[in-house]
This record gives sequence, structure tokens and C-alpha cells, in this order.
Amino acid sequence: MSKRRVYRATEVNHVRWESLVAGRVAGAVTVGMDIGKFEILVVVRWADSTFERPWRVENPAGIPQLIGLLRKLRETQALTVALESTGTYGDALRSQLAAADLPVRRVGGKAAHDYAEVFDGVPSQHDGKDAAILAELGAFGKATDWPYVTASDTERDLAYWVDWLDAQQQVQMMWTNRLEPLLARHWPELTRLVPLNSVMLLRMLAHYGGPAAVAADATATEQLARWSRCSARAPRIGRVVASAASTLGVPQAQRDIERVRQDATLALAAAREVTRARRQLAVVAQEIGPLQQQGAVVGIATACVLWTCLGSPENYPCAAAYRKAMGLNLKERSSGRHQGQLKITRRGPALVRRWLYFAAMRLAQRAGVRAWYQAKKAKDKDRGKGALIAVARKLALALYYVGARGEVFAACRLFPGTPTLGPPARTAAVPE
Repeated sequence: MSKRRVYRATEVNHVRWESLVAGRVAGAVTVGMDIGKFEILVVVRWADSTFERPWRVENPAGIPQLIGLLRKLRETQALTVALESTGTYGDALRSQLAAADLPVRRVGGKAAHDYAEVFDGVPSQHDGKDAAILAELGAFGKATDWPYVTASDTERDLAYWVDWLDAQQQVQMMWTNRLEPLLARHWPELTRLVPLNSVMLLRMLAHYGGPAAVAADATATEQLARWSRCSARAPRIGRVVASAASTLGVPQAQRDIERVRQDATLALAAAREVTRARRQLAVVAQEIGPLQQQGAVVGIATACVLWTCLGSPENYPCAAAYRKAMGLNLKERSSGRHQGQLKITRRGPALVRRWLYFAAMRLAQRAGVRAWYQAKKAKDKDRGKGALIAVARKLALALYYVGARGEVFAACRLFPGTPTLGPPARTAAVPE
């Protein structure tokens, strides 16, 4: 590659085959591709370590022409394509590369980022340079095979319901968060008596819209009892109805009542969709044995999230690799006297870490495990988040052995001094 304007891109339809291969001997050629939403930058690295200037390919319209060039190049060279994981923007290209039987390898994003200054002495990054870096690292063997595998019907069902479950949970949280300030203004006592995400609370607010209508309805106690579906909650229901009559909240206007009803109705609809998604995931998960085993530890919904984002634990060589895929492996930046704090890398799917964090919260409430968690929290100067992450890191290792090796989950193997996994402690409920 000439040093003058080395990263100036050429449109792929301007590439001339004769000039491209003129004087080239057969050898190993690596093609690096940086994929964007609207265009792909492609750099060819020849066996003698020289590079072509980047080709600009329109995504996806220019993919057929690019595949044609690569096919011709493979006839005379040992060709390998090096890509970086780019979400769904690169799926169309990957499927076409697989259809053309062109070998694809994946380069880690962190490796490409760290190699930027080593590559040309400048730490800057842009699409043309990134494509050249991918080609270089692919040629050095710093990449792994990345075949394009079509998902099975079961995997597609899992992905569909996991996505729907997560989306509806976020919608439910949005509407319940909008309800909270309204209740703080008009009925501040209510959330002290009933959790904000309670189905009974949502149905009551969607029906009545505020405390005045509850206090005015002589059958409110019976109505709330039907919505709660639990006669043992009668004392709490009585306190709710009493608070509606004695609340110190600001009296509502008609528009305030409509606003509360609307937010509660939409939150309730999202909650019903969450329940439906959980039931569908339980049905789909019955076809996958390892998923059922993991579900017995962290819940079926959480196990389905792990399976959808990370695949089967059997695809990983060890438990540490499974945990690393979650972004829960530790990193440290220390030099001389400076001893940096250990932190997780957070390089895996954020969805996995979020669900596993809630699973760790549930596990930390169990008898025995709670003692370990409290000791870890005290050691970390009462930083509970760090202690929960420590529980999640241990839980990630256990889930590998449960799912990949078929071992039985035993808390005593994770948390020293824990004889059994006892019943949940009496603490606030954490959603599964």
C-alpha cells in the first residue's frame, strides 16, 4: 500500500481484476472487512504482507459484486475473510459468504482496538484502518473460525420470547415508574402498603383511578380480594381501603384520575405479556435438557436468556470461558505503586449480566448464602453491588457445570461454610 493517502477508499465497482492480481504469486490472502450500517470497507492483505487500498462496498447492494471478486480471488489464492462482530449489520454479508463457501474468521473487538497504534504508529481508528487491522490480525492467526449457522426452530422460538419478555419488562417498568410520582402526590400511603408492581394495585388503579373512588365504593374490599386471589391478604386489603379514605394526598381532578388509569392499564397489559412470555419460554425449554438443568438453579426465564445470548454451555471449553463470554471476567490496571481495583470487563451481552445479577440477588437471600454475602459485603466496606457481582461470578461457573457437565447444583461448593441451600430469607422479593 502506498504511503500517500493509504486509506483512501475505491468503489468496489472500480476495481479491475487484471491490475489487482498482476504480478501476484499464489499464497495465503486475508481480506479484512469493517462493516457499517450503510457501507463496508474491505482491505486485501497479500501473502507478502502488502495491502491494497480499501474498497468501499454499499451495504447491502454491493455485496454480490464483492462476493464475485472474492470468488475469483479464491481460484488463485488461499483466501480467508476476517470480520469483527458487528451485531446484525453484518448478517447479510455473512450469509452470502457462507453461501459462496468462503471461510470466515472472527477477530475480537478488543484485540483490534489495542492493535491500532502497533499497526501504523498512530492510535487513531477509522473504517479503512480497521479493515486493514482485521486483515493483519487474521493473517497472524489472532482469530477464530466463525461459520454462519442457521438457527433451529427451537432457537428461534427462544430468541423471540426472550426478546418479547425483556421488551415487555422494560415497558412495564416505564409505566410503573410513571405511576410512582403520581401516587406520591395523590395517594402517598399506598406504596407503603402494597408493592408498586403488584397486580392487585395495578388492577385497582386501572379500575378506580384514585383513592376517592375506592373510598366511595362500598364493595371495594370484596373487589380487591378478588383481584388479590389470596384470602390471607385480607388485613392488608383492609389497610388499603382505610388509607384511601384517610389519605393526605392532593385531591385529584378528573384529568389526574384519567392519567392514573391510563398508566396503570398500560402497566397491567405489559405485566400480562410478561407472564405470557414466561409461560411460552417454559414450554419451549422443555425440549432442551441442559436448559432445564440451568433453569432449576436460576429460573427458566434466566436460563433462556443465557441460552439465547451465549448458546449452549457445551460449546465452551471450560467454565472460565463461559464466564468470560458474559463479561464477568476481571481486569486490572496496575503499575508501580499504583494498584488498580479489580473490575469486570463487561464485554459480553449486557442482557446476560442484568438477568444474572437478579439471579444473584435471589440466591443471596437464601439461608447460608446470605451469610457469605453479608461477610463479603462487610469486607468491601458495605458495598453490596460488589458482593452481588461476586455471587454472580460464582453462579456463572456453577451454571456451566450444571448445563455442560450435568452436575447437581450445590451451594456449599461455591460458598464456603454453606451446608445446604435453605429456604429464602424474609427479604424483599426479587423478580425472576
